[in-house]
Amino acid sequence: MSAESQKLSLTEKIGYCLGDLATNFVFQMQIMFLPYFYPEVFGISTLAMGWLFFITRLWHAVIDPMMGALTDRTNSRWGRFRPWVLWSAVPFAVLFVLTYTTPHLEANGRLIWAYTTYILLVLVYTVNNIPYSAMSGVLTGDSAERTSLASWRFVAAMTATFIVQTFTPVLVRRLGGGNQELGYQLTVGLYAVVMVVCFAATFLTTKERVQPDPNQSTSFVGDLKDLIAIGPWWALFMLALFEFINLALRGATTLYYFNYFVDGTRFVSWFNNWESRTLGREVFSIETSHVLSLFNGLGIATTLIGVITSTWLAARFGKRNVFLVCLFLSACFIGAFVFIPSDAVAWILACQILYNLSYGPTIPLLWAMMADVADYSEWRTGRRATGMVFATMMFALNTGQAIGAGLNGWLLRWYGFAEKQPEQSARAVRGIVWMFSVYPAIAFFIGCAALWLYRIDRPMEIDLDRELTLRRQNFQTN
Repeated sequence: MSAESQKLSLTEKIGYCLGDLATNFVFQMQIMFLPYFYPEVFGISTLAMGWLFFITRLWHAVIDPMMGALTDRTNSRWGRFRPWVLWSAVPFAVLFVLTYTTPHLEANGRLIWAYTTYILLVLVYTVNNIPYSAMSGVLTGDSAERTSLASWRFVAAMTATFIVQTFTPVLVRRLGGGNQELGYQLTVGLYAVVMVVCFAATFLTTKERVQPDPNQSTSFVGDLKDLIAIGPWWALFMLALFEFINLALRGATTLYYFNYFVDGTRFVSWFNNWESRTLGREVFSIETSHVLSLFNGLGIATTLIGVITSTWLAARFGKRNVFLVCLFLSACFIGAFVFIPSDAVAWILACQILYNLSYGPTIPLLWAMMADVADYSEWRTGRRATGMVFATMMFALNTGQAIGAGLNGWLLRWYGFAEKQPEQSARAVRGIVWMFSVYPAIAFFIGCAALWLYRIDRPMEIDLDRELTLRRQNFQTN
């Protein structure tokens, strides 16, 4: 297959990225709002929530490799991966709504409901997201084109992130009319409808082009052995693990940070005064309830700038180098939050903007590097296992989420957080600040160390593209 024939049309790029927009409705609600929803709305303790997240997301991680092996062995007229995205769309949407539905049951009944709906949600999440993610490795064999595709994908992801983090608090209040249980259910129901439409569009607009050697012999154990013998796979595995420990822990702590540490009144006063000085009048006059939406909205807008620049940066400096520098800077800016007082609004916003600008380029690069590892594995072994590569990386990602989300519940309890209380002890508040800053920064620094083992640089990417293209042309003509 020629390099030219592997260029993706604008329609296909948009169609593919809509799948990540859909998935991020679930992911962002899970990261940002579910850790608040369970203890403060649904009504289970932070300790029970910590164990629920840890057990359920660890289960999520365990089933990822099995799903990867299944997709690698799927044969249909639509391809190996695309059908799963369509088949799982409606169950995914239904379970999303049920997870944010609060039944009128006693404490034990609610806990059973929470475990049942969340376990099923992460199961269908795996059935949908492993094939979807692996598709980026088979839509084109061109490494530069995959980096471009990843950038498009995460523009859509950040769009969903902006919608969820900025508008969810507003939608919950408006749709629920003051009833948070109803507000969360209706808000998620709205997101679920959009999800189904997006997944259908992804299925209809994409085509799988990169095919494995039809004569290759593979097995689940053999695929795993191939991967664990590869240094770049280990480096990316550890990076994904600690990166998502950070994201899960910090994301789950954000609502607590704003509810119990940040001086909301001071925040509103500073922003409205800044508008008056800068614009001459208050254009977007905000209230205390809008503070989190403003913080998230500004952060996501600046993250999007970083995402857009990732393709150019990777072509100029190489994926690994860009990722390493950006992740190091991100860790520094996150750690700086521990020094910021609750009323230092300008510093809170400045650090968050700098963090998001630094972190933005790494978001699409992680997934593009996964496809590069699949290429490296094929080059080394002569066998391609795209689904298994992405599944094992999802194993690392979801294990990181399990640890990070579990730490959120366990650390809240350890620091003495009291559920549904308007005031918290000084120790609990200080613990929340550390959970929002120091602990996530440590996870990122460990991720930087892991990147030193990743040896697929820009010249090697070019060599892999060239050699694998020749190999595929040979077995397609035989």
